[in-house]
Amino acid sequence: MTVSELDIHRAANVVLKQRGASAAQYASLRADRLLEKGDVEGASVWRRLVIAIDKLSEEPAAGAPVN
Repeated sequence: MTVSELDIHRAANVVLKQRGASAAQYASLRADRLLEKGDVEGASVWRRLVIAIDKLSEEPAAGAPVN
C-alpha cells in the first residue's frame, strides 16, 4: 500500500496537534515498535511522518508575521 505525500502531511498535522512538541519523538517510537514487530512498511510510513513533522515544526504558523 502506497501512502501519498498529502496523506503523510495530513497525518503529520494530526500528530502535531495531538502530541505537540513531542510529536516527532512519538512518531519515531511508533516506527521503532512497528519495525521490532516486523512491519517494515508501517515503520516506513511512520519514518516519513517524522520527517514531515520536523518540516512542519520548522515552518511559521499560518498568518504569522514573517520578518
